[in-house]
Amino acid sequence: MRKRPVWFNGRMLPAVPPRLTGLPVSLRPFQYGDEAMVASASTDPFVPLITTVPAEGDGSELRAFIDRQNRRTAEGVGYSFAIADARTDEAVGQIGLWTSSVLAKGRASIGYWIAPGFRGRGYATAALRVLVDWASTFPEIKRLELYVEPWNEGSWRTAERCGFCREGLLRSWEQVGDERKDMYMYSYIPAG
Repeated sequence: MRKRPVWFNGRMLPAVPPRLTGLPVSLRPFQYGDEAMVASASTDPFVPLITTVPAEGDGSELRAFIDRQNRRTAEGVGYSFAIADARTDEAVGQIGLWTSSVLAKGRASIGYWIAPGFRGRGYATAALRVLVDWASTFPEIKRLELYVEPWNEGSWRTAERCGFCREGLLRSWEQVGDERKDMYMYSYIPAG
């Protein structure tokens, strides 16, 4: 697929996700070789329900996931990054900046997950800080949003550590598997 540029108010954003670094993480495009990490995330009872990670997928489904992530920017959806350990470049999770609402509403949303074997090491907090810093450089982005299920304390504490403010509970906000789920709404307003 040809990479087409993404435009905001006459300004061209990168047509592929750039590499962003802030120890201990590096945010980079997904690559073949990240399949084992995606496979470990597929065994989590929650990640496949709320993302496009295949539930217990085989090699072709895992590669299809990687291909989808690498098409997100060209399709105008946003930026999907593999969260990698900055020292080893081993993928440990995923974070995305979803920009399809920026042109019309000035809002972008963020979602993230860490594969089970890498949780509790500060990767999510570091990745969120790096992504927020990068997203804040675009004057078109007036508001960053996160949606987190109330039970997911690790995720909402990560958001709070990075300066996100809980605005309230959105009842029956998201379809997760076979059920409608409530979500906390978090926001971050970039300075400027």
